[in-house]
Amino acid sequence: MLSARRLIDNYESKSGKYFSIFIQCLIVASLVSFSISTIPDLTQSQKGFLHAFEVFSVIVFTVEYLGRVYVAKNKLNFIFSFYGLIDLLAFLPFYIASGLDLRALRVVRLFQVFRVLKLLRYSKAVARFSRAFRMVKEELVLFGVTALILLYLAAVGIYYFENTAQSEQFKSIFHSLWWAVTTLTTVGYGDMYPVTLGGRVFTFFVLLIGLGVVAIPTGLVASALSKARLEEMDDN
Repeated sequence: MLSARRLIDNYESKSGKYFSIFIQCLIVASLVSFSISTIPDLTQSQKGFLHAFEVFSVIVFTVEYLGRVYVAKNKLNFIFSFYGLIDLLAFLPFYIASGLDLRALRVVRLFQVFRVLKLLRYSKAVARFSRAFRMVKEELVLFGVTALILLYLAAVGIYYFENTAQSEQFKSIFHSLWWAVTTLTTVGYGDMYPVTLGGRVFTFFVLLIGLGVVAIPTGLVASALSKARLEEMDDN
């Protein structure tokens, strides 16, 4: 049990470090293999090699998952934790797809992209980001609610300004929500834009608010990351 925990969970030990590097490399290689498999006109030998590598990856991820369940102090907590579910999704779609017809195979295989989330386990920066997010989660929730209110008000405003002039584009407040989203986020695809004077003036103010919508959460997270970094240095 101790040797297995040292290999799987202790990234500071020599064996644990090599194991984590191997898993990270396998994750990247499996994602590259999955991407290559979508290339048309592959030969049968190439398809066979990619399938064999996929089987090998699935076996390794399955053994790793079972090992993590085995060494976990609270097995149920690990199974239903974020990383536990990600580890499960890294190989479960393969077994599901094996029992389905070809029409469902393509859809299920898309879930293989969850493997990239396994890399989060090995990143200290991600752990720091998670710590920072916990620091400002209440502020972010408050800001999120405020952003939704602004989104609705922007949709209502542009609807009343533009509905008469562009009844096909701004049919309802619900149709206007797409314009509100692209404008508040300062993306502005140009598929919906105001033509009336009132709509253009209104859009100007919405764009100014949109700059704050982008900047405020960025500032909150950046400040929290700096604080988390300092706390991490103090802990060490």
